[in-house]
Amino acid sequence: MVIGLLTLDLHFPGARSLKDKRQSLRSLETRIKNRFNVSVAEVEYQDLWQRARLAVVSVNTDHVHLESTLQGVAGEAEHAREVQVLDASTEIL
Repeated sequence: MVIGLLTLDLHFPGARSLKDKRQSLRSLETRIKNRFNVSVAEVEYQDLWQRARLAVVSVNTDHVHLESTLQGVAGEAEHAREVQVLDASTEIL
């Protein structure tokens, strides 16, 4: 069993309130969950209206497939028009 953790630091340049940020974040989380079948949680900066840190976790038996999935998630976040990815880091456990 292989566990992968992807941490994404995000910036929401168009957000003018927590409501704006949460709407954009919810949309991104839903797209990621539906497309990649991973678990997603906002783990930091819940009270800042233009920042978020997401933790994305996936479990698999195939190391290569796991890395491919997490790279796909990072790519999805980078191509989202309402979000700017500041940093992405991957850990394989």
